[in-house]
Amino acid sequence: MRRSGRIWCLSASLALALSGCGGGGGSNPSPIGGTPAPSPTPPPSGRLFADPALESLTTGDVQRIIAQAAGEAQARNLPSTIAVTDRVGNVLAVFRMNGAPQTTRISTRQIGGLATAAETVGLQGTDVPASAAAIAKAITGAYLSSGGNAFSSRTASQIVQEHFPPAPNTVGLESGPLFGVQFSQLPCSDLSERFNPAGGTGALIGPKRSPLGLSADPGGFPLYKNGVVVGGIGVVGDGDYGFDPNILDIEVNAEEAIALAGIQGFAPPPEILADRIPVDGTTLRFSDMTVADLSPLQANFGAINGSAGTLIPVTAYTDGTIRPGTAYGTEASGVRRTTAAEFALPDAYVLTNGAGTGRYPIRGGTDAALVGQPLTAAEARAILEEAFTVLSRARAQIRRPLDSRMQATISLVDSQGAILGIVRSPDGPMFGTDVSLQKARTATFFSNSVAAAQMSAFAPSAPYVQRVRTFLGDANALTGNFAFADRSGGNLARPYFPDGEVAQLPGPLSVEQSSKFSPFAVGLQSDLIEDNVVQHVVHIVTNGGAADTPRRCTGIPQNNRLANGIQIFPGSVPIYRGNTLVGGIGVSGDGIDQDDMVSFLGAHNGGLRVGGVGNAPNAIRADRIVVQLGNNRQVRLRYVSCPFAPFLDTAQQNVCEGL
Repeated sequence: MRRSGRIWCLSASLALALSGCGGGGGSNPSPIGGTPAPSPTPPPSGRLFADPALESLTTGDVQRIIAQAAGEAQARNLPSTIAVTDRVGNVLAVFRMNGAPQTTRISTRQIGGLATAAETVGLQGTDVPASAAAIAKAITGAYLSSGGNAFSSRTASQIVQEHFPPAPNTVGLESGPLFGVQFSQLPCSDLSERFNPAGGTGALIGPKRSPLGLSADPGGFPLYKNGVVVGGIGVVGDGDYGFDPNILDIEVNAEEAIALAGIQGFAPPPEILADRIPVDGTTLRFSDMTVADLSPLQANFGAINGSAGTLIPVTAYTDGTIRPGTAYGTEASGVRRTTAAEFALPDAYVLTNGAGTGRYPIRGGTDAALVGQPLTAAEARAILEEAFTVLSRARAQIRRPLDSRMQATISLVDSQGAILGIVRSPDGPMFGTDVSLQKARTATFFSNSVAAAQMSAFAPSAPYVQRVRTFLGDANALTGNFAFADRSGGNLARPYFPDGEVAQLPGPLSVEQSSKFSPFAVGLQSDLIEDNVVQHVVHIVTNGGAADTPRRCTGIPQNNRLANGIQIFPGSVPIYRGNTLVGGIGVSGDGIDQDDMVSFLGAHNGGLRVGGVGNAPNAIRADRIVVQLGNNRQVRLRYVSCPFAPFLDTAQQNVCEGL
């Protein structure tokens, strides 16, 4: 929902600062230029996972990537801004070509068609720096990918829209499996690290934030060396920051071609491309452009630097020089293998401060004044260890080769959203770190007795309280009377309810009119953080003259509860001691059913191990809520959905049934 005058102020700031300064399913018809993946490294003795090799981009690598992309941009006569990041989100360089537009406009495309200025909602129609959009695309390619899957910003477009797959003939199908993931890695996130131009301890640790969250605009790809993901590239040049609403056609997309040229020599192995990975019977999409579409490569950075464009600084991201990437898995990257003193299971990775100390050591809850008996450190450890054990046994959905182990991140919080521990598998996609924390906090917040009161105290979220109560026919909704998993809250956040059924009204946490929905305006999730994003963009375009967004998202009171925004796709459950909410667990990095299973069984098995805590009592789970649709039709909300036969070490099915 747009606040009048806000976009005018942003446009004015941009003008002031700058004046002073595209198919159907199936594989690509030709290769993208990658080399075959090396044979999977067997795990060391006593472990289930192998550590990713310590690869990183050199300064020369970054120069070559930029030169290749700029050469293709010259051949296509589309001067562009090109950004390169490493795997943990450090911006290694931003190159602006001569004549490249300095801003790009967030698409006004809605379900109902292109919107006028008066019809836009959320971030639709906002002018943003091209450099910020290019960084967001590069981070998207890097963060969504791993040694087992290579996803692009086009892949992201496919999985965040109102129907999956998005196409004119798929109306009526459910929304994308990662619906809402675009509003993660936010510039206000308390988890994501910020650029430190002074260097020193922690200067390069990740995961870093993205200026616009994750991108659905084609033109962002991951970068690989020797089969290891080492970063991403993002290209912006056409003035439109949008998404592809029709997967049935093949787009001729210049930004994507320029980025594809950039990754030559650094392309993912073909066997892990998105278009080798099916989800719910639909093959994902990596790129509509192919190597056959490219002009001869220009690999000489010296030939284009200064003559075709120049490296530029971007406030809060880069000082205008080229830096080498940091090898993921090293202390300097901010993500490394755990020590025995930190976590008992040797395969786990943790976030670190760059100087040897874990950022989020396992601890007990901070909310004794509210819950009486908070989660203890022993209980937190048991839940995280049991969840990680389930993850380690689970068959991955989005990784190749087939029958790979699931890889993801697990986050645990108390009832106020304070972090009690975060652990990852070695090669989990980076996006799952922030998203797992969003999920844990979201499930906890909506299950909390203070949810309605705190939403009512923040103007952008206040109207949603009554919308939920009217929709559910429950005057006491959002006061802790029901336990909400992210799958439950996600049901209510779709532009159609039930999910995908276009003849129905929007869910009460979605936009008020389904026709106004887009990936840039989804309802409560985007309204909570819209002002944070705008404040950060103004900070960039004024070169730091305007204050940056605070290091916590939303204006919700006591907003550690939602300090990195909310998430609205599955993979979390609240945790209870009897009938008292004491925390929440979130999981992200693989298929959504796998994420659900790890969170649900982690809470259950951890509770069995220590006694006293576990999942919400059956009687208050959100799948007891029945929504009246009219015409004597009723629909239940959903709580969790676990995959069939999910484990690699047993043929057991229905593993969550009856718990």
